[in-house]
Amino acid sequence: MNPSTTGKIRVGVIFGGRSGEHEVSLISASSIMKALNPDKYDVVPVGITKKGSWLVGVKPDAMLEDKSEKNQTCIPFSGQGKASLNCDPTNKGLILVDKPANQNRVDLDILFPVIHGTYGEDGTLQGLLEQADMPYVGCGVLASAAGMDKTIAKKLFRDAGIAVAPFKEVLRSDWRQNPDSIMNAIEKEFDYPCFIKPVNSGSSVGISKARDRQSLKEAIDLAARFDRKILVESFVNGREIEVSVLGNDQPMASLPGEIVPCNEFYDYSAKYVDDRSELKIPADLSEEVCEEIRNLAIKAYRALDCAGMARVDFFLERGTNRVIINEINTIPGFTKISMYPKLWEATGISYSELCDRLIDLAIERYRDKQESLAAVI
Repeated sequence: MNPSTTGKIRVGVIFGGRSGEHEVSLISASSIMKALNPDKYDVVPVGITKKGSWLVGVKPDAMLEDKSEKNQTCIPFSGQGKASLNCDPTNKGLILVDKPANQNRVDLDILFPVIHGTYGEDGTLQGLLEQADMPYVGCGVLASAAGMDKTIAKKLFRDAGIAVAPFKEVLRSDWRQNPDSIMNAIEKEFDYPCFIKPVNSGSSVGISKARDRQSLKEAIDLAARFDRKILVESFVNGREIEVSVLGNDQPMASLPGEIVPCNEFYDYSAKYVDDRSELKIPADLSEEVCEEIRNLAIKAYRALDCAGMARVDFFLERGTNRVIINEINTIPGFTKISMYPKLWEATGISYSELCDRLIDLAIERYRDKQESLAAVI
């Protein structure tokens, strides 16, 4: 790292983005920025609008309050405004597009992406940061892309020996051409109820529980609005258990927590709108089941070659206690009341310390990559 003139590490926190989870990202970023120790870090806010414009110095709270791009307000900062990432590794940082050449550089030591969902959590942003040769917090291109694609992730989990619920993928183009034949095939393979999800989305955006043919059609139509690939998944009568994982090559798992949703399942409203959902931390589990779930979380993390952080979600099937993986989230919700930091807090790592560790892990990962790069340059 090359600390700024203040002797601190300059951290660019990236938030917002072209995603259905834009607002969730703003809340997560605001929490992280407040938690980063001002004695150790100079924090540079980098907001990405829903149209994809990069804005340096904009407050997450301002983007929440005013969604019009032209009226975004910036916080006091030496260098602010519209920007783009310089992908030239010999000239790292952000370039302010409306400033003269001698005033347009924003130097950064490390980037902390907090963009949930598409164009932030799916490997696209990570690929851009790799091209720019910038250290960044969290998973790399492969793990981000595989974790975001629910069917790819399930295949990798299954190959690693982790139980998954029966599933099927449907293409939007096939659905629009032959809806009846698609529904016939689903009804032949799955019992009602079943779940319909966009393959690439998070925060339960576009997810529905289908109970009959009519609700199945409506659910697929909804999911098809968000992605070209639609996941059909068997209903699992189970408790919803989540585990936070932290680390690079030697990851560790938190104590498991349990979600008791206020709605029929843990949908977007239950997560972010209605506060009646109950989080049980730690989950009421036997020591044996707790250890099994923690070990499976690490196994899933390694199956996708994750780094930095991820939250792994499971079902604990009622009646059998069989552990079935649901999904992995490579940029989990990071507000102070989100499951990822709360599980670590219960395991003994505070929110502020968690941010420190993630930055340290990003630096460790970057230095490891530099060793490989040195062999070919």
